[in-house]
Amino acid sequence: MFDLLSGGLKSNRDAWVYSHSHEAVAAHMRLMIDTYTAGGGETALTGTKITPTADARLISWNRGLLTDLRRGKPHSFNQKAVTTGSYRPFDKQAVYFARAMNDMVYQLPRLFPTRGHPNVGFTLTGVSSHYEFCLIATDAVPDLHLLDTGQFFARWRYEKVEEDGLLPPDVQGGIIDGYRRIDNITDEALARFRKAYGAAITKDDIFHYVYGLLHSPDYRERYAADLKKMLPRIPLVTDAAPFIEAGRRLADLHVHYESVEPYPLGGLDSAPSEAIDPYDFYRVEKMRFAGNARAKDRAAVVYNSRITLTDIPEDAYRYTLGSRSAIEWIIDRYQVKTDKPSGIVNDPNDWSREVGDPRYIIDLLARIVTVSLDTMAIVDALPPLDIRADQGEG
Repeated sequence: MFDLLSGGLKSNRDAWVYSHSHEAVAAHMRLMIDTYTAGGGETALTGTKITPTADARLISWNRGLLTDLRRGKPHSFNQKAVTTGSYRPFDKQAVYFARAMNDMVYQLPRLFPTRGHPNVGFTLTGVSSHYEFCLIATDAVPDLHLLDTGQFFARWRYEKVEEDGLLPPDVQGGIIDGYRRIDNITDEALARFRKAYGAAITKDDIFHYVYGLLHSPDYRERYAADLKKMLPRIPLVTDAAPFIEAGRRLADLHVHYESVEPYPLGGLDSAPSEAIDPYDFYRVEKMRFAGNARAKDRAAVVYNSRITLTDIPEDAYRYTLGSRSAIEWIIDRYQVKTDKPSGIVNDPNDWSREVGDPRYIIDLLARIVTVSLDTMAIVDALPPLDIRADQGEG
């Protein structure tokens, strides 16, 4: 059904290439590349053997970079490689997306060739995942562990066009900065769906049908054994329309989660006085549930020392992505973390400044409550899985 799929980005140096600050990512990668360019900060050179610095505060080595050093291969910092990635569910971060500094990029350069080439797709758990089957849509470069270990299926792919002097400018003719955008849904899939449902079916419909179907509890239960061994097979149902509409709504909800209406939690209207910097007032260090370890109160989250958010509906915790509910992903990811080897600090409050909104994190938690409730309402309304005898083939 898809021409191309890809693993997510595997950096093997996440602390260096990811951050909630684009400036921080650029600074970390400049330091690392400068250290590499200076001979890897080498401490010894005996014959052809180079022993580079082991100082993890200056550089993060892997086999590929060590091989490049020994071969004398140059690397330089590329500001255009600093883009936006989906690191974990509902956790966008700046990322340095460049083949030379990422351990594995798989087919991602054909899906996101530059930050000026938009795309949307979904990551689903693969056969090596420790999670129960799940998936999530995103419009940013997906990390390999966005959902444990999985595969990414994009709506589009891009193909570089050779310069011949006859290219139309920019978007005209489907060319964007030297790349042609190509539909990633196969013609064979379109023919199969049109045979089953009629000529009005489009490739967008097919994309959303798949996203809706894979959220079906009936589907996940019926094919549970297969989903542990292989990528999903997509059967045709008697009436595709409810699954297409559900997939469209779910994809829009999950991709555009930052713009949904925040759920009216108690404490959400907390506001600083004029004497307090709003960014300081809404700053988080580490959110936690109210109560204690033995008796957590999931209806309330201690946001920081000034704010406790209350009235979180228990029903919102039904929307889970692997090992956590969507709400728990926010609590886990939006905390200040320090990487011990490098000393690099990843501060989610930096993202609030990136987007110019001191309320970003507090509103995000409330938005994800809305996303969770709306997701489950859509999933609960899906019809039973009624598989067609004729699968539109032949």
